[in-house]
Amino acid sequence: MKRCTLSLAVALGASLAHTCASAAGFIDDSKASLTLRNFYIDTDNRNGAAAPSKQSEWGQGFLLNYASGYTQGTVGFGVDALGLLGVRLDGGGKAGKPGIERQPGTVFPLAHDGTATDNFSSLGLTAKARWSKTELRYGTLLPKLPVVVYNDARLLPLTYQGSQVTSGEIDNLSLTAGQLEHTRGRNSTDWRALSIAGANGSSASARDSNHFYFAGADYKTAKNLLLQYYYGELDNFYQQHFVGLVHSQPLGGGTLKSDIRVFISTADGNNASSAGRADGYLSSGYYGNGVKRGEVDNNVYSGMFTYSQNGHGLGAGYQVLTGQSDFPYLNRGDGEGTSTYLVTDAQLLKFNRAGERTWLARYTYDFAAAGVPGLGLSLLYLNADDISGRGVDRGEWERDVALSYVIPSGGFKGLGLTWKNTSMRSGLPADTTPGVASQRDQDENRLIVSYTLPLL
Repeated sequence: MKRCTLSLAVALGASLAHTCASAAGFIDDSKASLTLRNFYIDTDNRNGAAAPSKQSEWGQGFLLNYASGYTQGTVGFGVDALGLLGVRLDGGGKAGKPGIERQPGTVFPLAHDGTATDNFSSLGLTAKARWSKTELRYGTLLPKLPVVVYNDARLLPLTYQGSQVTSGEIDNLSLTAGQLEHTRGRNSTDWRALSIAGANGSSASARDSNHFYFAGADYKTAKNLLLQYYYGELDNFYQQHFVGLVHSQPLGGGTLKSDIRVFISTADGNNASSAGRADGYLSSGYYGNGVKRGEVDNNVYSGMFTYSQNGHGLGAGYQVLTGQSDFPYLNRGDGEGTSTYLVTDAQLLKFNRAGERTWLARYTYDFAAAGVPGLGLSLLYLNADDISGRGVDRGEWERDVALSYVIPSGGFKGLGLTWKNTSMRSGLPADTTPGVASQRDQDENRLIVSYTLPLL
């Protein structure tokens, strides 16, 4: 009996030791942080039937990030968590109510009476597994790929739900593949299906999909050359191929960076058939003879060249869209905001309309070169023409200014302050005109104060 008891104790001890050793990496390598983001936005719509129409909101965001380590063994397991909370400090008046000068915008969800909600929150969990240099993730994702880019331009970020696998088994080659099923907006708490501009919205005719497939490769052929290929497909809407090249070359005491991007987008499934388009699987874009074609047909060719030296960065670029539709990308269609990997994706506009040609110029300065580390300035100007619509070519332009400062040392080290100012003017009509896309002129200011507090 004693021998049996001793054997059992030894076995249990060994099992417990193995379990603790296996969990050690999971716990010891865990990281956690809390990001505090104070966000104010004021948008002035300069024209249109509702002019003057101002939208302004102010809120405090809390972003809790937790990332566990991996358990011991050939295959390690772990879990990540993203907790989001937005608290309204000021939300203006009521949306759509006559006589209200300041209306809610897109920072907070709207209550039934049109006022901004007091707060909103969500929790995203992600299970993960790692084998060698390959990682599988399932749950809440923040993809940042050429064919799908999450948006973090408001109080809280937009998130996706799905699975993604990345592999770095081959030196200098990174492989990525996965599937997305839902998205949660940056001012929302619910998961929704995926769609594109032209088919989405709140009407009964809106159409969506729960299957966005993506795969791609980043190959660093040399220290200063990166080649990219990615594929994205939103089931029943579009297929998209992306080819990119990023090259850096020392030149005259500085560095010249070349960034070339090409997107080829075609119709898929229901969008490729007249019956499917009649059922609502439509794309926004070109109008011929007053009739919306609705079929995805778009190519994007762009190049951005930037020369950097002694803190200064001066860049110039050009982008042209061909085909009869706008550039397709995942879009909830409810004003909650998404991003694209276009070189023209600016603060207000994306310059992604059918036929659009855009010139852009950017200047940046890092004041560390002048003895003021943490201070940065960015100026961006974009000007476009040839937007297709009813045989009339229209244009638009945007000017962005951003000034940011991150305290580099002392008791407030890491505290960031940012001011963003932008103006946008469009040749598109301010009000809805049958057969022609609409766009109101806007001026906007954003003030952002952020600080990340390490917890683990």
